[in-house]
Amino acid sequence: MAALQLATAEVCDANPHLILSGDLRALQPIFQIYGRRQVFSGPIVTLKVFEDNVLVREFLEEKGNGRVLVVDGGASMRCAILGGNPVQQAQNNGWAGIIVNGCIRDVDEINGCDIGVRALAPHPMKANKKGIGEKHVAINLAGTRIFDGEWLYADTDGILVSRMELTV
Repeated sequence: MAALQLATAEVCDANPHLILSGDLRALQPIFQIYGRRQVFSGPIVTLKVFEDNVLVREFLEEKGNGRVLVVDGGASMRCAILGGNPVQQAQNNGWAGIIVNGCIRDVDEINGCDIGVRALAPHPMKANKKGIGEKHVAINLAGTRIFDGEWLYADTDGILVSRMELTV
């Protein structure tokens, strides 16, 4: 079941108390928008890797159940840690979206997929395949600390992270 599609600006306007308490945070506007689904939301799964995409691929091979994979790739600009094949698989497995604090490749292929993808930039070089990284850990990206199991809401205005699922 897809989560509610909430407009991020409206969520911010309606919940100043959550912003003040830190229960609702906006990521810094550093991400480019990819994929056909510009508006998406869901529970967060966190992953921390550096120039290695083995764990990214492993997660996206699982059933997504409307979740959002948030990958802290250390903001590396030296290679892509996500490409077209895993994004296609994520779409087929029911992931709502993928946030990558790093680079992606196969942009045209990703833009053809019905999934939300945010990344810093495209890069033609592929990542290492050592399988090194940490799953389900607290990560820091775009000025925000993000925890596994929190909720993410993304649209063309930006990305919000909430401690709990938001309702209208």
